[in-house]
Amino acid sequence: MKQKIRKSLSKRIRVTRTGKVFRRTQNMRHLRANKSKSQIRRMKSTRFLTGATKQKVLKMLGKA
Repeated sequence: MKQKIRKSLSKRIRVTRTGKVFRRTQNMRHLRANKSKSQIRRMKSTRFLTGATKQKVLKMLGKA
């Protein structure tokens, strides 16, 4: 039987061909006026997961 993946996770995370796992930064939806401009610029860039967290995510997506 085909393995079911976590659909909510697959919408939030992107996996590259080389196996890197990208995610967006949190705290960017609202209340941005309280954050500094440099903080907002820093948070706009995507981050990538490493270590045990990356392995768990790949397993949930059926790519491990």
